[in-house]
Amino acid sequence: MQQFIRHTGLVCPLDRSNVDTDAIIPKQFLKSIYRTGYGPNLFDGWRYLDRGEPGMDNSRRPLNPDFVLNKPRYKGAEILLARKNFGCGSSREHAPWAILQYGFKAVIAPSFADIFYNNSLKNGLVLVTVDDKTLDRYFRDCEAHEGYRLTVDLERRVVVEPDGTETSFPFNEFRREAIMKGLDDIGITLATQVENIRAFEQKRLAEKPWLVKKFPAGLD
Repeated sequence: MQQFIRHTGLVCPLDRSNVDTDAIIPKQFLKSIYRTGYGPNLFDGWRYLDRGEPGMDNSRRPLNPDFVLNKPRYKGAEILLARKNFGCGSSREHAPWAILQYGFKAVIAPSFADIFYNNSLKNGLVLVTVDDKTLDRYFRDCEAHEGYRLTVDLERRVVVEPDGTETSFPFNEFRREAIMKGLDDIGITLATQVENIRAFEQKRLAEKPWLVKKFPAGLD
């Protein structure tokens, strides 16, 4: 998992409430058994004018010129603005995978669906919760100023605007520490429990040596 401490990035405004996970990554793309390759299909039903299917050459598909991600001024955006209840609907880790693999590092919204929130933090996607008044200002400034950037400082738990204005945001302390160190759940386990794991395995094999398969000499 990629480490995140603070990041300044181009902002893209998705001015919609109740964006569900099927809009973030449509269900037909969940057939894949891999954790990669979802970025080109983020918001697939809104980004393209045709229906996307796994394996399609997205470079040949017709783009929806009215969708915000397709506007040239937001190319390369790394911070997404959204409205309330972002990530609602069915549970799927593919949603934060798609957002991260598109290139976004953080999403700023007034509220997030619970399951999506937990899935995102476990995968290193930083979700920033701010009040509606603050968010409205971000949207206005983003629309008014091409190249508008914000800084998300996870270490200090603040969003910094171009004029230096800072807005604090809440964040789960356990997940904050993990994301700043670049540790997913497996990484956390290995970082904190490796000696206990080794001790358990040694004890288990001493009590049940038959669990280790023996190979003839020269075949192991």
